[in-house]
Amino acid sequence: MTEAINQFQQSLEAHATAFEVQLDVRMISSLSNYFAILHDWNPRLHLVAPCSPEEFATRHVLESLLAIKYIPYGARVADIGSGGGLPIIPCLIARPDIRATLLEASPKKAVFLREALRITNLSERAEVNAERFEKFALTNVGVVTCRALDRFRTLFSKIYKCAPPGSVLILFAGTSLRTEIEQEGLAYTTLRIPESDQRFVFIIKSSQNRLI
Repeated sequence: MTEAINQFQQSLEAHATAFEVQLDVRMISSLSNYFAILHDWNPRLHLVAPCSPEEFATRHVLESLLAIKYIPYGARVADIGSGGGLPIIPCLIARPDIRATLLEASPKKAVFLREALRITNLSERAEVNAERFEKFALTNVGVVTCRALDRFRTLFSKIYKCAPPGSVLILFAGTSLRTEIEQEGLAYTTLRIPESDQRFVFIIKSSQNRLI
């Protein structure tokens, strides 16, 4: 495991500039603890697709950290379909000013998330709710994130309608999500994910003038 952690850390440092992410010793240590526990639990829960430590650093952690520039200072974040904790756990590690609710319908994955928050010393700033996001009232939430929800395209309308007016949605997806966003008539910003031609971050401001 020591070698895997070393490979993970080296990849973080080698690719951070491409993702415009600044890492410090505290962040690298905490992200390494997160990688270690996910690496241990992944064979049982299939939290992420099997990948090398180098790929986990870039494809999962650094990609997740692209969201932090769009999260206002002191924001409360709702992470929908948290699964293995991406993107929210890396974001919580990078941004000590934010708090979060992790929404994960799978009880077993919810257990993992609570343990991952404990290992990374994030339990005081984050909570896990083991139910579908449609059943959770997203009150007092300024940001909604989602990275790996099943049937993302077909559920986009529900995600948008659940988001509080005035909140920011940060969604990681392929080009197909663009069609769904435009069909809703929404204004959005797109960021192409570094080292990828087919994946993007979509940033949408939920309208102030609508009924949920």
